[in-house]
Amino acid sequence: MYSGGFYPFETLEEHWAYWSRYIYINRYMDIDNGVYKRLFELVKDKDYFVLTTNVDHQFQKAGFNKHRLFYTQGDYGLFQCSKPCCQKTYDNEECVKDMLEFQEDMRIPTELIPRCPKCGKPMTMNLRADNTFVQDEGWYRAAERYEEFLRRHKNLHILFLELGVGYNTPAIIKYPFWQMTAKNPKAVYSCLNFGEAVCPKEIESQSICINSDIKKAIDIL
Repeated sequence: MYSGGFYPFETLEEHWAYWSRYIYINRYMDIDNGVYKRLFELVKDKDYFVLTTNVDHQFQKAGFNKHRLFYTQGDYGLFQCSKPCCQKTYDNEECVKDMLEFQEDMRIPTELIPRCPKCGKPMTMNLRADNTFVQDEGWYRAAERYEEFLRRHKNLHILFLELGVGYNTPAIIKYPFWQMTAKNPKAVYSCLNFGEAVCPKEIESQSICINSDIKKAIDIL
């Protein structure tokens, strides 16, 4: 599905026929295999904060407090102007379900093509792909809450728990976690990743690296 998202569809009618299915499956279907809910049970009574590059809303569906979440890369549930003419996002659930219901022959009706209510240009997904990504008020509020969480825990005993982060965008979670662990002798860095559970030598004594499937490890915890 991810690779298909880069396909150069010839028309917006075809583009949105594909993307409406993509969004519905990844954002609105209830397909959690239990990992998010089990993780929530482990942390719900602790002072936690979730920094994620996931855009599928699964953390909130599992019960995580939305004020303790920072979706850095966007949300499958939001549209933005493709230009963009303003730093504003729009909920897309109703529009997506209409596109899903009324498409035929892998095309949606032209009148269902989402357009910006301000300038009339076609909408696009609120997903970070280039410099047109919209960081709206909600994005900045979440960023501020994350920074405040880090300020409150500076130099305190803290666990930086990294789950399934690869090397696609390591500068968002992985590298900052390494750096913050290195600066705080009371911090612990834990990496849970199937095939890529590593840490720098500089923080080996403060690290727990587990080469495992996340679901299996969470079930054991």
